[in-house]
Amino acid sequence: MRRVVVTGMGAVTPFGVGVAPLAEALARGASAVQEVPELAQIGGLRSRVAALVPPLEARQIPRKFRRSMTPMSVYATLAAYEAVAQAALPEALVTDGRLGVSVGATLGSTHTTQGFFEDYFTDRSLERMKATLFFQIMGHSSAANVAQALGVSGRVVSPSAACTTGCQAVGLAFEAIAAGRQDRMLCGGADEFHPLVTATFDVMNAASLAYNDRPAETPRPFDRERDGVVCGEGAGIVLLEAREEALARGARVLAEVLGFATTCDPANIAHPAPEALEACMRQALADAKVQPEEVDHVSAHATGTPQGDAAEAQAIARVFGPRIPVSSLKGHLGHTMAASGAVELVGVLEAARRGFVAPTRNLVTPGEDCGGVRHLQAVEAWGPRTILKNSFAMGGVNSCIVVRRERS
Repeated sequence: MRRVVVTGMGAVTPFGVGVAPLAEALARGASAVQEVPELAQIGGLRSRVAALVPPLEARQIPRKFRRSMTPMSVYATLAAYEAVAQAALPEALVTDGRLGVSVGATLGSTHTTQGFFEDYFTDRSLERMKATLFFQIMGHSSAANVAQALGVSGRVVSPSAACTTGCQAVGLAFEAIAAGRQDRMLCGGADEFHPLVTATFDVMNAASLAYNDRPAETPRPFDRERDGVVCGEGAGIVLLEAREEALARGARVLAEVLGFATTCDPANIAHPAPEALEACMRQALADAKVQPEEVDHVSAHATGTPQGDAAEAQAIARVFGPRIPVSSLKGHLGHTMAASGAVELVGVLEAARRGFVAPTRNLVTPGEDCGGVRHLQAVEAWGPRTILKNSFAMGGVNSCIVVRRERS
């Protein structure tokens, strides 16, 4: 099994295009959550906040590729461009068949699907349907569009496992390279916001409702006053390479992927069990051949839901105790859904490279049911080396990945 390293990272987040704006926002403790007037127009929808990507310039993507893209494919492609540029990967190595794509999303474009059916049901006619429609609504739209825009001829895979998609996509890419199936993979997740995403959580009583007039104060991962998810959007992409291939071309190694695990909790499709989350973390550590005491930081999934945060805190406490700092980036970013695992991995790696660890924003008083761990409530000026990233999803799908930064 080959060693696998990170040589490039890219991001499009509610803080803008690029890894730098993301890291700078985390360093100053910024919130990207805002009141969204569109949500107030939907009957029965109580949550009115979200974290949206600001207007961006997509014209660096050639028009022949943009025609088949919706926002999430644009986000993924721009993030992939950034990752390739940071890695200084020559075009010949992008298109030689030894680079693949592993990028997932929750669904295809809901906006496009809605627009089509609104038009179709006016007279049940297909005469106005555009030829590019299917390429925008297919489940692997982001992965396919990234591959087309960059000229990738290697394998293309597109996991779809809700909120664990981005982490799972990185883990599957890691395994493909380690096994020698590809030399390089562009991997991560992407999602675009639609009111029905917030509505889904609202119907399940899992959306944040109490802070519509104070959007910067929600979500509140692990906090006593947490009341649910705030949905977001964006994309996170990392370029993974076989270590020997990266060193042979003189690439700068940012981190090494040490291990990965993805498991299922069949006990309940909606509510995670601490035992299942604990098992996934322990499997990832075993795969990485890393002991719990070697981990410097846990980047938690913690979305701000009462049950999910409590289960994760209990699981982390069982594995690590109160020794190492634990924080979630969702208080800054909202929940970027399928992108979250990859966006947050990029965020914590870049923050560590810059010499800081971001806290859990809006965590004022940890809930009694979230005790037993060292919650980070303020920026700490140091760069953790070995990091565990958690991603957990409805449906019982859990994923964890262990990375170790290169020494400066």
